[in-house]
Amino acid sequence: MCWSATADLVAGAGIAAVGVAAVTLAARHPRDLPLATLPLLLGVHQIIEAAVWHNDGGTGPATLAWAVIALPLLAWWVPVAVLCAAPPSARRRLLVPLAAGVATAAALAYALATRTVTAEIRGHTVGYSLGLPHAGLIVVGYLIATIGSLLLSGDRGLVLFGVLIAVGAAVSVVLWRQEYVSTWCAFAAVCSVVLLIRVSSRRPPASRSPARPGS
Repeated sequence: MCWSATADLVAGAGIAAVGVAAVTLAARHPRDLPLATLPLLLGVHQIIEAAVWHNDGGTGPATLAWAVIALPLLAWWVPVAVLCAAPPSARRRLLVPLAAGVATAAALAYALATRTVTAEIRGHTVGYSLGLPHAGLIVVGYLIATIGSLLLSGDRGLVLFGVLIAVGAAVSVVLWRQEYVSTWCAFAAVCSVVLLIRVSSRRPPASRSPARPGS
């Protein structure tokens, strides 16, 4: 995230609290739980980046943990969570971003296992470098998996979230080209409050009336 370790820590704690609230509310709808967990995961992600700031970047455990969440985990988690939460009518078309997410996550996991990810403090931003082969193709797969699954979800709240993070991705590339991964993740974390609103607006499933004797 931009600015400082303190900003990451405060933002991360606040977003994680939103995630806890979303998970609690989503207990009424188990299919929403993977998606409701996303703000909690993104909040923890920002807290981990506070540790990256504290260590002045480098290649330590905090940098690796940040990259594991940002790269393979989110590429897989988002399309799976959207597939679980989406209406039945949208599930067939969501298989495309799911396949893209699985393939992209596999490529990113292999890259992290065979290469060293490095974080560098650049003023008020953090830049991460992994030296990905075929980086353009991997970026396209990542965007299809994450933004694509949200836009194809057929759910108004998820489509809104997808539009917001798509705008965030574009702004991050324009303003922080070398640090766009960090800034985009921070933007997505803030926007994940939309998921709490979506979960809180969902009505609990109607309970069935107990059968009466003789009915």
